[in-house]
Amino acid sequence: MTQEKSQFKKFLEELSVLQWVLSFLFLGVSCVVLLVYLMFTSLWPLSVLYFTWLVVDWKSPERGGRKNRFVKKWRVWEHMRDFFPVKLIKTAELNPNKNYVLGCHPHGILAVGAFSCFSTEGCGFEKAFPGVKSTLAVLAGLLKVPILRDYLMFAGICPVSKPSLVHLLSKSGKGNAVSIVVGGAAESLASSPGVNTVLMKQRKGFIRIALEFGADLVPVYIFGENDLFHQLIFSEGSLGRRLQDMFKKITGFAPCLFIGEQFVFIPKRTPVTTVVGKPIPVPPPFIPTEEDVDHYHRLYMEALTKLFHEHKVSCGLPESHKLQII
Repeated sequence: MTQEKSQFKKFLEELSVLQWVLSFLFLGVSCVVLLVYLMFTSLWPLSVLYFTWLVVDWKSPERGGRKNRFVKKWRVWEHMRDFFPVKLIKTAELNPNKNYVLGCHPHGILAVGAFSCFSTEGCGFEKAFPGVKSTLAVLAGLLKVPILRDYLMFAGICPVSKPSLVHLLSKSGKGNAVSIVVGGAAESLASSPGVNTVLMKQRKGFIRIALEFGADLVPVYIFGENDLFHQLIFSEGSLGRRLQDMFKKITGFAPCLFIGEQFVFIPKRTPVTTVVGKPIPVPPPFIPTEEDVDHYHRLYMEALTKLFHEHKVSCGLPESHKLQII
């Protein structure tokens, strides 16, 4: 029998989720505005010092970043985990003497499952996989925004750029698990309650990287990710959809129009279950041909589909639900 949460506990959970959503949406813009504003005040040396530091430190995100265990273990992430709640399910061991590329599906609006399980320690990744270090790789543009970049690096986040992935998989020893939300911005535009669609038929870059550095591939499906927000979906050819596509092409971001359950930004209290599948072994590092990439890409899609069907009922989906890969 589950214990009823106190009103104070519920408040802490809502506050934790709200700060995370607002940080994702507004922290970057707010920091840029603040630094520019300070340039026109008596505090202008602060902005000059930070921008000087930014130039010197520009390459840090692509060199492993600056993980901070204090930030990764903040109690705020545990309250955020309990809000939904978010669970991490392990189906196989990960050998700490190997490296891994974890493909996460689906993206959803804000990638709650991937962030909670692979960036923070709110869901106990280190306990579930002893000796394995988790890194969440995100859109490189986020790691170029002043101050926001430092916050993200402290949480163990790195850019999903080629130099960054090369560093993590070849210059950081063994026991590295790099998580990539494969569908990216385009997949977030398809996020909607009840939808089990992933975008990956043409997404093969993560397969190639894994083969080049001998990192085993691990499929991850996040049940409930698409059920947290209601998104306004524009039809193909509409003005709204054209503006979305244009913005995404220019910035790399997908401007989703969404609403949560309370105060617009707070998502629904829907369970999010991140299921980490069995590793797909790859050969020692080599330069793969297109045929090699296609072969392992096919194996990966088959493993992801199998993972979805094996766990969908236990994660709250009807037996009739199917996974659509586009």
